Amino acid sequence: MATISAFIVKYRWLVIVTFVAMTIIMGSQLSKLTIDAEFANMIPKNMGFRAATDQIEDIFGGTDLLILLFETKDVLNEKTLNRIKSIAKEVNRINGVDKVMSLFDLKNIKGEDGVMIVDPAVKDIPKTREQREILRQEIMANDLVYETIVSQDFRFTAIIMTMGDDAVDREVLRAVEQILADFPGDEKVTFGGIPYIRENIARDIRQDMGRLMPLGLLIMLIFLFVAFRQVRGVLLPFVIVVMSIIIAMGLAPTLGWKVYIPTILVPIIMIAVANDYGIHLVAKFQEDNIEGHAFSRTEMAQRMFKSLAKPVVLTGLTTIVGMLCLLTHVMIPAKQLGILAAVGIAYALVASLLFIPAVTTLLPMPKPVFYHERHMKHLLDRLLFRLADFVTAKPKRILAGSAVCAVVVGLGAFLIQVDANPESYYDKNHPLVQSSELINDHFGGAQNVSLVFSGDIKNPDMMKKIEKYEKLLKSYPQVGTTTSMAQVVRQMSRALNDSGEVWYDKIPDDRNAIAQYFELYSMSGDPDDFDKLVDFTYENAHLMARIKSLSTPELKELEKTLLSMQAVDKDITLVGGFAMIFSQLARLMITGQIQSLFLAILLVTLLLMALFRSFWAGIVSAMPLVLAMIILFGLMGYFGITLNVATTMLSSIMIGVGIDYTIHFLWRYKEERQTGRDPVDAVKHTIITTGRGITFNALSVIFGFTALLISNFAPVRFFGFLVFVSIFACLVGAMVLIPAILMLFKPRFLEPKHNSQRSEQAISCGYQYPKIPAFDK
Repeated sequence: MATISAFIVKYRWLVIVTFVAMTIIMGSQLSKLTIDAEFANMIPKNMGFRAATDQIEDIFGGTDLLILLFETKDVLNEKTLNRIKSIAKEVNRINGVDKVMSLFDLKNIKGEDGVMIVDPAVKDIPKTREQREILRQEIMANDLVYETIVSQDFRFTAIIMTMGDDAVDREVLRAVEQILADFPGDEKVTFGGIPYIRENIARDIRQDMGRLMPLGLLIMLIFLFVAFRQVRGVLLPFVIVVMSIIIAMGLAPTLGWKVYIPTILVPIIMIAVANDYGIHLVAKFQEDNIEGHAFSRTEMAQRMFKSLAKPVVLTGLTTIVGMLCLLTHVMIPAKQLGILAAVGIAYALVASLLFIPAVTTLLPMPKPVFYHERHMKHLLDRLLFRLADFVTAKPKRILAGSAVCAVVVGLGAFLIQVDANPESYYDKNHPLVQSSELINDHFGGAQNVSLVFSGDIKNPDMMKKIEKYEKLLKSYPQVGTTTSMAQVVRQMSRALNDSGEVWYDKIPDDRNAIAQYFELYSMSGDPDDFDKLVDFTYENAHLMARIKSLSTPELKELEKTLLSMQAVDKDITLVGGFAMIFSQLARLMITGQIQSLFLAILLVTLLLMALFRSFWAGIVSAMPLVLAMIILFGLMGYFGITLNVATTMLSSIMIGVGIDYTIHFLWRYKEERQTGRDPVDAVKHTIITTGRGITFNALSVIFGFTALLISNFAPVRFFGFLVFVSIFACLVGAMVLIPAILMLFKPRFLEPKHNSQRSEQAISCGYQYPKIPAFDK
């Protein structure tokens, strides 16, 4: 330690310039940050439904649907139909729109004198009431249109755009908005579909990044000023945090990574966690800078480093380990968050130990602000005194109360639901959620499930098989409308056969008859009308089902059914669609949560076993974490907070941060026992001294994360609330449960080797304060 501290003093400018240069270099990468709101990209490309969906889109083109809903009393009135016709014509010309479905693009298949006639669903706009009623009956008999782009009550109609592979959501949406402005009307227009959701998320990510970080920094500045009331006490930790944010966020584009919703948490994690190390050093400086101490600037810098390097590194290491446990997640954003946060924290740790002492040697000595008498009268000190008396007087009641709390609160964990639905990112009154509800209620759902059948699609057995599975899917309550070539063939049969005839509304038993249907259609219609349902060679057919609910339990049941169908039927070659991707994402969140949670607890426990050279050290240290996890998941269940893309990563972060408080306490308690204090006095002295630093650290984390409470995304806001719950639970565990355990069981790894031996140098992981006379008598 002496060698490194001497290096800091001797080469102070080299240290300062090095950190500033690294920050500037990484800061130059920030302009390259890009946002990715694509849900499928959260899952590796080679995984399950993501890979299958990509293959389906390779065969049939994009499946992303941008939906425009028009609401009026009767969508068949002349004025509304004229507007729909004009808008549909223009959106067909937008770059990035692959296909358009509207009343003027979908077909009405009918027969006249044995000839198949293919016209637009609305060939002529009705002028009279009688003409409207005739059109209404035609639409109700058209399975390709009714309840697909026209609601049952005819109050809603939709223009559905299938996005091409080269589509840019923002550009397409702007073009559609301009078309709507060019063709105004009285109808209420609502946007919906995956592209609309993606663009909303991308916009809100940009907004969150622009306001959460400044707010978090402001909260941190206020907290530091209240804690230290000194300019350097505010600016030095602040500079470290800003540099760590730049390093962490600049690393993302350097590695070719993009910004997802979870990435929003990185700057806030830096603000809440990375300032802890600087706080320790500033506190040590103020402790030494008191009347009667005549240390020079150089000596002050060296004392900061020598006394705090080891405990700060150890606590920083546990936090980094907790963050890196996110690598067990399969979700790409979780892995990236773990790496970015770990690198940022590591940089803050090293910068705090080197940069702050180096700058300290250049700054003039300030007036002392640390006065023992003043602090003894502080409200926090009075509370700590009372806590110390309570803990040492009633350790058995504390353990019993903790056990009862764990059981009662822990039962709520069984109520936790998993939710990967992007609509749940927003409140119920958000336009995005309201539009999704309209689509689910009137058009069979906004998301889709896809099945691909491979073989001779014109074969009657194959066509009837598609029809059978289509009917099976319709039997599920969460499935709305379905579309397939079997449905098209039945529509053709109704056009070519009269009601009551054998083959009316049926799939023919002869392959040639089916082929003839398609041939007749091509003579009057466009064969490309079905390019989303069958490929050019009629070797692959696409069965699409719209999903009305993305409820995780319902999707899980549907997923099981689809996979069992594929397992027993070799003709079903692919199962995919966004609904299945969401289902897989929910499953991966559960797996990632469990794996990261247990790995974080295991690694942190092993680190503490190594630190204190005792098996029981790891067990004792893990108890506050286990209690905090039980409380966290229990309250999530009771409050109805779901396991989602943000909250699924909380446990690893909480363990990495929360274990620091236990390390602080055990480290100082051991030092107090080494000085000859009995367990009662050692616990009291630790609570009064290091307990103050532990409390400040916990409050800094809690206050730092409060910025998340104004996020646009509900999961991020819940994350901010749960940080308060979990960190407070860790604080109580370290300050109440751990002392009770020490009082009752007196672990040998903390006991002094020789009662008369006093430590040569008492090192505290928290703030070091002068001895309290009440405990030194």
